[in-house]
Amino acid sequence: MAPPRKHDTDVILDAARTLVLADGPRAASVAAIAEASGAPVGTLYHRFGNRDGVLTAAWLRALRRFQDRTLAAAEDPDPVEAGVAMARAALRFGRELPGDAKLLLNLRPSDLLDTGPDEEFRGALARMNAPLIYQLRRIADALLGHDGDREIDAVSRAIVDLPYAALRRHAHAEPLPDWLDDDLTTAVRTLLTSYRP
Repeated sequence: MAPPRKHDTDVILDAARTLVLADGPRAASVAAIAEASGAPVGTLYHRFGNRDGVLTAAWLRALRRFQDRTLAAAEDPDPVEAGVAMARAALRFGRELPGDAKLLLNLRPSDLLDTGPDEEFRGALARMNAPLIYQLRRIADALLGHDGDREIDAVSRAIVDLPYAALRRHAHAEPLPDWLDDDLTTAVRTLLTSYRP
């Protein structure tokens, strides 16, 4: 049995995220991340390869945490209720993990990385996004009778764009306003219901 890791990966990724959000991507050098996390520089290079590896891991972890909540909420067989639950899950993510939400809202991978996203990153992103796209297709097909580009765009406006805009607007208000859940739920439900035949 391998010994437990001495320096917790989440502590390292939290430190990288904090540096990026406080002072911008350039502030998150390997040395700065090591100092902020308490992990030796050698540990960061061994575990992540380089600075881009640490920042990629932090960004993808934030996306995974968002998607885990959103996809768990998509279980309702009723397409409107599934969409509403997915939108509410986005707000829950913003409340529970505000640092991760700010990272996803404010920075694209190309903003973080010295070399830009590579094929491995793009492949990981496509695999991570596939279940979410499946749910959007399922909802579009159930409400609009088809899951083409226009229909996917229509349900995405309700399930993705409205929560994204609400989180972006209120990202620096901690905690998020309590009334936001009811207002967003009403807006998403109204838009999705309007698509019913």
